[in-house]
Amino acid sequence: MGMVSRPMRKILSGLRIATLEKTGAPYGLIDAGAIGIEGDRISWVGTTVPDDWKSAEVQDFGGRLATPALIDCHTHLVFGGNRAREFEMRLEGASYEEIARAGGGIVSSVKSTNGLSEDELVAQSLPRLDTLLAEGIATVEIKSGYGLNIEAELKMLRVARRLGTLRPVRIRTSYLAAHAVPPEYRGRADDYISEVVLPGLDAAHAEGLVDAVDGFCEGIAFSPAQITRVFDRAKALGIPVKLHAEQLSNLGGAKLAASYGALSADHLEYLDADGAGAMAAAGTVAVLLPGAFYALREEQAPPVKALRAAGVRIAIATDCNPGTSPLTSLLLTMNMACTLFRLTAEEALAGATREAAHALGLQNELGTIASGKRAEIAIWNAAQPAELCYRIGFNPLHQLILKA
Repeated sequence: MGMVSRPMRKILSGLRIATLEKTGAPYGLIDAGAIGIEGDRISWVGTTVPDDWKSAEVQDFGGRLATPALIDCHTHLVFGGNRAREFEMRLEGASYEEIARAGGGIVSSVKSTNGLSEDELVAQSLPRLDTLLAEGIATVEIKSGYGLNIEAELKMLRVARRLGTLRPVRIRTSYLAAHAVPPEYRGRADDYISEVVLPGLDAAHAEGLVDAVDGFCEGIAFSPAQITRVFDRAKALGIPVKLHAEQLSNLGGAKLAASYGALSADHLEYLDADGAGAMAAAGTVAVLLPGAFYALREEQAPPVKALRAAGVRIAIATDCNPGTSPLTSLLLTMNMACTLFRLTAEEALAGATREAAHALGLQNELGTIASGKRAEIAIWNAAQPAELCYRIGFNPLHQLILKA
């Protein structure tokens, strides 16, 4: 009988480990701890090395901080061009409507994105992805939504999948054709759903390009009734849903998303207690996006106290996009979540790890440092977990561990 090879083993020692497990200790912290990795899985976490691991390779980190690898659970990372001129116009006093009339807004990004080949889109997207990965991120969600026709939406999703083959990162895709009504369908949003969004979803699913289905439920985008049509098709295909909801007004999008057992409802500045209760009952995660709040100079913050009171999980993400959150730093996002939304440092770190994993349906694999989870661990030149939220514009990443 042939020998069965055993996965490589490694011990990471000399660590303060913020496991993010709910152990009763802040951050699930283990002082003077070690982590045993076998292959691509965590085998054990603690302060004592098991006897049968005495011969394993040891890497000592000299008291550094370990956390789960970070997760950016809401991005629009794949797009063409930029909207820096619109930024200037806003500073000069132009309104959103004036910018749109001048050819700006989402339509501008659609034009730039559709004018590029897959290879060109990959080339423009990679620097943004690399910037995120340099901060200890190992999982990134990427949405379509700047194509607004079937082939262009498929192209964006193919590019997102390709990015995952070019870098050591897990990419989760979200189909967001219900992002905006393109000019040729102005006044005919229902026709756009029928002729582009639904058949495009069928095609993307058939090609294996869709991990979740998203939409923008807002007065300037799609109504709850129109989103219902999209979610019904997603449900029929067995694809989980998520939703941009209550960003600019309260249309009841979060409650609608919760009725479908949505993974998450995102933005949520205008969420009410009823919506928060529905999300809690469904286990739908609140994904807060301080970058968009900051860039748009919004004044109504998400109801964090109501989310806490209802027991809703709170995740955070960059919302990296060309128009309203040109942000490629999850560390800065963590700081903004604390300073702008008054999250605690522990909530912010959990929001970029444990709760972000829940927002992508990956909580059984990722988000905490625990036996059986994926060995995706960020080692930081820091002693306290709060340092990751406290600093502004500083990256203390020492090493990202992805396997033994």
